[in-house]
Amino acid sequence: MAAANASGTRAQRTIYLVRHAIAAERGQKYPDDSKRPLTRDGISRMRQAVRGLTALDPKIDLVLTSPFVRARQTANILVSGLSPKPDLTVLDALTPGHRPADVAARLSGQRGRPVIALVGHEPDLGELAAWLIGAREPLVFKKGGMARIDVSAFPPASDAQLVWLATPKMLRALAAGNA
Repeated sequence: MAAANASGTRAQRTIYLVRHAIAAERGQKYPDDSKRPLTRDGISRMRQAVRGLTALDPKIDLVLTSPFVRARQTANILVSGLSPKPDLTVLDALTPGHRPADVAARLSGQRGRPVIALVGHEPDLGELAAWLIGAREPLVFKKGGMARIDVSAFPPASDAQLVWLATPKMLRALAAGNA
Protein backbone atom coordinates (compact mmCIF):
# COMPACT_ATOMS: atom_id res chain seq x y z
CA MET A 1 0.00 0.00 0.00
CA ALA A 2 1.10 3.55 -0.63
CA ALA A 3 1.99 5.71 2.31
CA ALA A 4 -0.68 8.11 3.46
CA ASN A 5 -0.05 11.81 2.96
CA ALA A 6 -0.80 14.56 5.51
CA SER A 7 -4.54 14.46 4.74
CA GLY A 8 -4.66 10.70 5.36
CA THR A 9 -5.24 9.75 1.71
CA ARG A 10 -2.90 7.52 -0.21
CA ALA A 11 -0.17 9.31 -2.16
CA GLN A 12 -0.49 8.95 -5.92
CA ARG A 13 2.40 7.72 -8.05
CA THR A 14 2.62 8.40 -11.77
CA ILE A 15 4.36 6.47 -14.51
CA TYR A 16 4.89 7.99 -17.94
CA LEU A 17 5.61 5.44 -20.65
CA VAL A 18 7.55 6.86 -23.60
CA ARG A 19 8.37 4.99 -26.79
CA HIS A 20 11.63 5.99 -28.43
CA ALA A 21 11.41 8.36 -31.38
CA ILE A 22 11.94 7.52 -35.07
CA ALA A 23 15.23 5.65 -35.49
CA ALA A 24 17.44 4.52 -38.35
CA GLU A 25 16.25 1.37 -40.09
CA ARG A 26 17.80 -2.01 -39.40
CA GLY A 27 20.13 -3.18 -42.10
CA GLN A 28 23.76 -3.32 -43.15
CA LYS A 29 24.54 0.05 -41.61
CA TYR A 30 23.15 -1.05 -38.21
CA PRO A 31 23.33 -4.84 -37.95
CA ASP A 32 23.30 -4.49 -34.14
CA ASP A 33 19.78 -3.36 -33.26
CA SER A 34 20.96 -1.83 -29.98
CA LYS A 35 23.11 0.72 -31.83
CA ARG A 36 20.48 2.26 -34.12
CA PRO A 37 20.32 6.05 -33.48
CA LEU A 38 17.43 8.44 -33.90
CA THR A 39 17.04 10.10 -37.28
CA ARG A 40 17.17 13.90 -37.62
CA ASP A 41 13.42 13.87 -38.15
CA GLY A 42 13.00 11.66 -35.09
CA ILE A 43 15.02 14.08 -32.96
CA SER A 44 13.07 17.10 -34.22
CA ARG A 45 9.66 15.48 -33.74
CA MET A 46 10.58 14.22 -30.27
CA ARG A 47 11.63 17.69 -29.18
CA GLN A 48 8.22 18.97 -30.29
CA ALA A 49 6.43 16.11 -28.52
CA VAL A 50 8.30 16.91 -25.30
CA ARG A 51 7.21 20.54 -25.61
CA GLY A 52 3.65 19.24 -25.83
CA LEU A 53 4.18 17.06 -22.76
CA THR A 54 5.42 20.08 -20.81
CA ALA A 55 2.04 21.74 -21.45
CA LEU A 56 0.62 18.98 -19.21
CA ASP A 57 3.07 19.92 -16.40
CA PRO A 58 4.37 16.39 -15.75
CA LYS A 59 6.83 17.16 -12.87
CA ILE A 60 8.91 14.04 -13.62
CA ASP A 61 11.41 13.14 -10.89
CA LEU A 62 13.30 10.34 -12.65
CA VAL A 63 13.67 9.02 -16.19
CA LEU A 64 14.60 5.36 -16.57
CA THR A 65 15.67 4.27 -20.05
CA SER A 66 16.58 1.22 -22.04
CA PRO A 67 20.31 1.12 -22.76
CA PHE A 68 19.69 0.97 -26.53
CA VAL A 69 21.03 4.07 -28.32
CA ARG A 70 17.68 5.24 -29.69
CA ALA A 71 16.02 5.00 -26.27
CA ARG A 72 18.88 6.80 -24.50
CA GLN A 73 18.75 9.58 -27.10
CA THR A 74 14.99 9.88 -26.61
CA ALA A 75 15.47 9.97 -22.83
CA ASN A 76 18.10 12.72 -23.19
CA ILE A 77 15.66 14.79 -25.28
CA LEU A 78 12.98 14.25 -22.65
CA VAL A 79 15.24 15.27 -19.77
CA SER A 80 16.58 18.34 -21.58
CA GLY A 81 13.03 19.55 -22.32
CA LEU A 82 11.81 19.34 -18.72
CA SER A 83 12.20 21.84 -15.91
CA PRO A 84 13.39 21.05 -13.39
CA LYS A 85 15.53 18.42 -15.07
CA PRO A 86 14.88 14.94 -13.69
CA ASP A 87 17.62 12.41 -12.99
CA LEU A 88 18.34 9.93 -15.78
CA THR A 89 19.29 6.28 -15.23
CA VAL A 90 19.70 3.31 -17.55
CA LEU A 91 17.51 0.35 -16.60
CA ASP A 92 18.43 -2.94 -18.28
CA ALA A 93 14.91 -4.29 -17.63
CA LEU A 94 13.70 -1.86 -20.34
CA THR A 95 15.63 -3.65 -23.10
CA PRO A 96 13.36 -5.55 -25.48
CA GLY A 97 12.11 -8.90 -24.24
CA HIS A 98 11.71 -8.25 -20.52
CA ARG A 99 8.47 -9.16 -18.80
CA PRO A 100 6.26 -6.38 -17.40
CA ALA A 101 6.59 -7.82 -13.89
CA ASP A 102 10.39 -7.49 -14.15
CA VAL A 103 10.11 -3.80 -15.00
CA ALA A 104 7.54 -3.15 -12.27
CA ALA A 105 9.72 -4.90 -9.69
CA ARG A 106 12.59 -2.52 -10.51
CA LEU A 107 10.39 0.43 -9.52
CA SER A 108 10.18 -0.73 -5.91
CA GLY A 109 13.39 1.14 -5.05
CA GLN A 110 11.90 4.42 -6.26
CA ARG A 111 9.46 5.10 -3.44
CA GLY A 112 10.87 8.61 -2.90
CA ARG A 113 10.23 9.55 -6.53
CA PRO A 114 6.50 9.83 -7.13
CA VAL A 115 6.68 10.57 -10.88
CA ILE A 116 8.80 8.35 -13.13
CA ALA A 117 9.14 8.15 -16.91
CA LEU A 118 10.14 4.89 -18.58
CA VAL A 119 11.64 5.12 -22.07
CA GLY A 120 11.58 1.90 -24.05
CA HIS A 121 10.43 -0.11 -27.03
CA GLU A 122 7.40 -1.77 -28.57
CA PRO A 123 5.85 -4.22 -28.09
CA ASP A 124 7.21 -4.19 -24.53
CA LEU A 125 5.77 -0.78 -23.52
CA GLY A 126 2.35 -1.74 -24.80
CA GLU A 127 2.50 -5.01 -22.89
CA LEU A 128 3.66 -3.21 -19.74
CA ALA A 129 0.81 -0.69 -20.02
CA ALA A 130 -1.74 -3.47 -20.49
CA TRP A 131 -0.31 -5.43 -17.56
CA LEU A 132 -0.45 -2.36 -15.32
CA ILE A 133 -4.07 -1.50 -16.09
CA GLY A 134 -5.35 -5.07 -16.41
CA ALA A 135 -6.12 -4.91 -20.14
CA ARG A 136 -6.25 -8.07 -22.22
CA GLU A 137 -4.50 -6.62 -25.24
CA PRO A 138 -1.33 -4.48 -25.37
CA LEU A 139 -1.73 -0.76 -25.89
CA VAL A 140 -0.14 0.54 -29.09
CA PHE A 141 2.58 3.17 -28.85
CA LYS A 142 3.67 5.01 -31.98
CA LYS A 143 7.32 6.09 -32.12
CA GLY A 144 7.51 9.09 -29.79
CA GLY A 145 4.12 8.28 -28.26
CA MET A 146 3.49 8.54 -24.52
CA ALA A 147 1.05 7.43 -21.86
CA ARG A 148 0.34 8.42 -18.27
CA ILE A 149 -0.63 5.71 -15.81
CA ASP A 150 -1.38 6.49 -12.16
CA VAL A 151 -0.71 3.90 -9.46
CA SER A 152 -0.94 3.93 -5.68
CA ALA A 153 2.56 2.56 -5.01
CA PHE A 154 5.86 1.38 -6.44
CA PRO A 155 6.05 -1.38 -7.42
CA PRO A 156 2.70 -0.91 -9.13
CA ALA A 157 -0.18 -3.07 -7.97
CA SER A 158 -3.44 -3.96 -9.65
CA ASP A 159 -5.06 -0.56 -9.09
CA ALA A 160 -3.33 1.27 -11.95
CA GLN A 161 -5.38 3.67 -14.05
CA LEU A 162 -4.67 4.83 -17.59
CA VAL A 163 -5.05 8.62 -17.48
CA TRP A 164 -4.15 9.26 -21.12
CA LEU A 165 -2.42 7.77 -24.16
CA ALA A 166 -1.14 10.25 -26.74
CA THR A 167 0.29 9.86 -30.19
CA PRO A 168 3.29 12.02 -31.06
CA LYS A 169 1.04 14.01 -33.40
CA MET A 170 -1.26 14.87 -30.48
CA LEU A 171 1.70 15.94 -28.35
CA ARG A 172 3.13 18.09 -31.17
CA ALA A 173 -0.31 19.75 -31.53
CA LEU A 174 -0.22 20.59 -27.81
CA ALA A 175 3.20 22.16 -28.36
CA ALA A 176 1.89 24.22 -31.28
CA GLY A 177 -1.04 25.38 -29.13
CA ASN A 178 1.39 26.59 -26.44
CA ALA A 179 3.71 28.43 -28.82
